[in-house]
Amino acid sequence: MTLVNAYIATSATEPLVRGTVERREVGPNDVLIDIEWAGICHSDIHTVRGDWGEIPYPMTVGHEIAGVVAAVGAEVTRHRVGDRVGVGCMVGSCRECEQCLAGNEQYCLKGMIGTYNAVDADGTITQGGYSEQIVVAEDFVLRVPESIPFEKAAPLLCAGITTYSPLRHWNAGPGKRVAVVGLGGLGHMAVKFAHAMGAEVTVLSQSLKKREDGLRMGADHYHATGDPDTFAALAGSFDLIVNTVSSGIDIGAHLDLLKTDGTLVNVGAPSEPLPVQVFSLLMGRKSFAGSAIGGIEETQEMLDFCAEHGIAPEVEVIPADRINEAWERVLASDVRYRFVIDAGTI
Repeated sequence: MTLVNAYIATSATEPLVRGTVERREVGPNDVLIDIEWAGICHSDIHTVRGDWGEIPYPMTVGHEIAGVVAAVGAEVTRHRVGDRVGVGCMVGSCRECEQCLAGNEQYCLKGMIGTYNAVDADGTITQGGYSEQIVVAEDFVLRVPESIPFEKAAPLLCAGITTYSPLRHWNAGPGKRVAVVGLGGLGHMAVKFAHAMGAEVTVLSQSLKKREDGLRMGADHYHATGDPDTFAALAGSFDLIVNTVSSGIDIGAHLDLLKTDGTLVNVGAPSEPLPVQVFSLLMGRKSFAGSAIGGIEETQEMLDFCAEHGIAPEVEVIPADRINEAWERVLASDVRYRFVIDAGTI
C-alpha cells in the first residue's frame, strides 16, 4: 500500500480535513493516475452527510477525476504513461453478468463498485478523487480527448454521462421536444447535449435568473416553474423531460407537461421519496423513469461526442483548501456551474 494526500470526511457534520488515504500497489491490469482535477458533485455531499445511508468514516469522496497516467501494470494495453485519462463513478463490476456483457456495467447484477464508499474486490472500502493519486483497473479508465480543456474534463465523468445517457436512450434528436428541469451542474450539461443532438430544448427553472445562460448554452425556450401559468401554457408539450434537481418537485404537474407516450426521467437523486399519482401516468400512457450514469463504452462515446461538438462544462476552479466553502455554495445553488478542485493543491 502507498499513502497519498487527500481530503477526508471524519463524520457527517465536521468539515473535510487534509489527511492521507491508502492506495494499493499497481497490479498487472491496473493504472496509476496522478490526479490533476477533481470535480465536486452533489452526490459527494449527500454521501458524507449520510443522506443515503450510513457510511464508514474516514471517507474520501470524489468521482469526477481527470489526470495523467503515472504507471501501468505489465498487462495493460489500453493506456500508456503520460496519457490524459479520466475516472467516473465506478471502478469495477463483475464483468460477467448480462448487464456487464451488454456494456451496462453501471447496472451490474452483482453491484457495480463505486469510486468511493464501496467494497472493492479485495474487501477494502474504495476512496475517491479528492486525493493526489488513484489506482484503477484499466477497463474502468477513460481516454480524455486532447481537444477537451483538461480543467473542464472531470465533471464530464459524472454530470456529463449522467445526462448524456438518458438523452441517448430516449432518442433526443431532431423533431423531439426536450425539457430540462433545473439549470445546475447536471442541467446545464443536459441543455448542451440535447441542443447538439438536434432536439428543441426548453429549460424549466424556478425563476428566470439564469435565462441568459440557458439560451447561450443552446436552449430554445426558458420558463419559470415558479409562475403558475407555465404549467398551463406548456401542458402536453414534451416528448422527454429530464429532471436534474436533487430536491423534491411536483411530479404530477411535470407529468402533465408530457405528450402521449412521453417520459419524465429522473437523474437527480433527492433523499426523500417523490410521490406519483398513477392517474398521471395512465392518462396519456406516460412513463416516469430513472437513469444512472452510463457504461464505460457509452462514457467514452460521450467524451468523444464532447470533443467533436466542442462541448464542455462551465466550471469554477478552486484550491483544495476551499472545498468546504464550495460545498456550502453547492447547497446554496451558488455555483455556475460545477466546482473543480485543482488537485495539485491537495
